[in-house]
Amino acid sequence: MPPSSALSRYYSLSAIACGCRYRAPLKSTHLTFTTQLHHHHQLRPPPPLPVPLPRLSAAVSSCCRLPKPNFFTGNSLFSRMERSCTGSGIEKNKAMVEHLKSYGVIRSKKVAEVMETVDRAHFVLKGCPPYVDHPIMIGYNATISAPHMHAMCLELLEKNLQPGMRALDVGSGTGYLTACFAVMVGAQGRAVGVEHIPELVAQSIKNIESSAAAPLLKEGSLSMHVGDGRLGWPEFAPYDAIHVGAAATEIPQALIDQLKPGGRLVIPVGNVFQDLQVVDKNLDGSISIHSETSVRYVPLTSREEQLRNI
Repeated sequence: MPPSSALSRYYSLSAIACGCRYRAPLKSTHLTFTTQLHHHHQLRPPPPLPVPLPRLSAAVSSCCRLPKPNFFTGNSLFSRMERSCTGSGIEKNKAMVEHLKSYGVIRSKKVAEVMETVDRAHFVLKGCPPYVDHPIMIGYNATISAPHMHAMCLELLEKNLQPGMRALDVGSGTGYLTACFAVMVGAQGRAVGVEHIPELVAQSIKNIESSAAAPLLKEGSLSMHVGDGRLGWPEFAPYDAIHVGAAATEIPQALIDQLKPGGRLVIPVGNVFQDLQVVDKNLDGSISIHSETSVRYVPLTSREEQLRNI
């Protein structure tokens, strides 16, 4: 068992992390919407305690500082996935991917390939360590999620990110996950990022232009847009895959409507306590929902609310 001081530091850093998975009361809830609503609950056994974390450097601590985390409350136990939050010791993108693979966060060969191809260093602010498994501030009260959350979402959506398919990234931030989507669906597909902060959209385009996804942006199969992501992006709907990078109090109907039959939506839902919910639209148009894990994300809100008190 790790020393109490190290464990306390581990919990205090991770408990306020936006875009991080944490282990709250473990419950998997499956909902199927047809003519009636059915519930299924399944308890999972507790995972091992996390290993100790090395002390984070001043640079990492500064970059990972989050905006007024007064809506993050309570204590959490952490699963094996959080062992991957190892600070600033990883200095190469490939090493980050190998690290996530070693802890079982990445299991898919395709996800490993795309995360190696799209270097995360192009999508964080200058001076921030790009490969630390922690969310990092990107300005405007927004963050780029931790790599383990990106890996989890890519694996959940992998079957809906095949070549030629269409993907929507809501709250696209600096463009990292949108770029990953674009590489996976290829030139014959369509990857769309929607972000309501114009400055972030402009920055995301510059980031993508310096990344492996640049040819797809130039060809037009990858596009970034300023807009309210809660409304989706109807122009290129329906989508095989939709990802939302901020927590909604409830699943926006517009996103469900823009989901293709056979498509999948991944979205954090909740206020203080949040679940990463996986929404599948069946071929008959009915909706199935299950909660994958408990998470901490910044809220999905209006541009005005997000920029308040900056």
